Amino acid sequence: MKIFNTLTRNKEEFVPVTPGKAGIYVCGPTVYDFIHIGNARPMIVFDTLRRYLEYRGYEVNYVSNFTDVDDKIIRRANEEHVDSLEISERFIKECKKDMEALNVRPATTHPQATKEIPDMIDMVQQLIDKGHAYCVNGTVYFRTRSFDGYGKLSHKNIDDLESGHRDEAHQLKVSGEDEKEDALDFVLWKPKKEGEPSWESPWGDGRPGWHLECSVMSRKYIGGTLDIHAGGEDLIFPHHENEIAQSEAANGVTFSNYWMHNGFLKIDNEKMSKSLGNFFTVRDICEKYDPQVIRFFMLSAQYRSPLNFSDQLVESAKNGLDRILNGAKKLEDIAAKNNGKEISEEEQKLLAELPNYVAKFDAAMDDDLNTADAISAIFELIRFTNAGTNEESSSAFAKQLYDTLFTLSDTVLGIHLTRAEAEMSEDETAVIESMIAERTAAKKAKDFAKADEIRAKLLDMGIVIEDTREGVKWRKA
Repeated sequence: MKIFNTLTRNKEEFVPVTPGKAGIYVCGPTVYDFIHIGNARPMIVFDTLRRYLEYRGYEVNYVSNFTDVDDKIIRRANEEHVDSLEISERFIKECKKDMEALNVRPATTHPQATKEIPDMIDMVQQLIDKGHAYCVNGTVYFRTRSFDGYGKLSHKNIDDLESGHRDEAHQLKVSGEDEKEDALDFVLWKPKKEGEPSWESPWGDGRPGWHLECSVMSRKYIGGTLDIHAGGEDLIFPHHENEIAQSEAANGVTFSNYWMHNGFLKIDNEKMSKSLGNFFTVRDICEKYDPQVIRFFMLSAQYRSPLNFSDQLVESAKNGLDRILNGAKKLEDIAAKNNGKEISEEEQKLLAELPNYVAKFDAAMDDDLNTADAISAIFELIRFTNAGTNEESSSAFAKQLYDTLFTLSDTVLGIHLTRAEAEMSEDETAVIESMIAERTAAKKAKDFAKADEIRAKLLDMGIVIEDTREGVKWRKA
């Protein structure tokens, strides 16, 4: 498998630190509100990476954190007059509900920053002891110029970065607000403020800096060198750049061998923003669309490409997913008949072609997790199964086709092959059954106009009907 490594800007063959194992760290959300649709993209993309590596036989240690101490959490807690822990715990639970709806599997470990404070204090002390950090009035700063490789991930020159901070640094110096040795130095530990949570430390009561949290949690739950560190491209600088600096300065080894970053998500070609009124939570979107449609939509583009979210594009994704689900349902129905037929010679010939579609799927996923091309391979597989099966096909043949489709779609891409049916009351079901019976009677009486009218009414109600040898079958659209 080849991965585009942000660090080298090249596609590189994936070679893990330990053969047969993969340690992946993905930056998780800051839990002060419901997760938004932009948060969902890395969750879905890198969940799929994990699934694919497991499909290829790797034992995956997948770690994704919750940032549960942050200015935004504190601000919301103060607004609601509650403890910040109450806010973070509330939205961790809500985040997990949304992840489950999107079929994002729980991580091997979901560390929380507030539960790892002692280890964070240890890393800060290590950095001070090695001359990479210093304390001024309770604030501990990382001495950025002490780390030679600063800027290697974002491909930024440290002198250019300094010039960009010069005016800001001058203003802070004049006002007496800045105590840093260098404008580029960043915070590892910040002193307590009134109304904020804090922990005891050698430098006074306070809390960790955001960048420090991920360095400590990834080291604890994976090790000094990660196989893959992933997240949104907005995290490349300064978050991931700072993680590299403090981790490699403290640990003395490469922090991560591969860096993967997903592209931005826009809403109707605009940056998502509350001020523009186009800010949507996953919960909002899932009231309008099946969460599986959202997952399918996110995987319909290669993860590094920018992705535009619009009703038109999501509807297009829904139609594409329906093609796959309809094909799967056809195979499932034939397999369920258990007709006892042996696989025919013609069916054996068709089964011999099946590995070609799997190979196309694997080749796409091996090419930097190209889920867009992988989905195209699944569409080809659906066309193949639709053309090669009918009501006379053997159940055993249909089952082999279905099992292959299930592995690629459900197991690897995380796309369920069955629709989530909305619960219907007995009265609603009775009305639908009555209308279908009325349509059947109209067809027998050769009143096809009335039969078509009833079908159209059912479709308006969101009910799709299908005439089969076993009778009329119906489902929610």
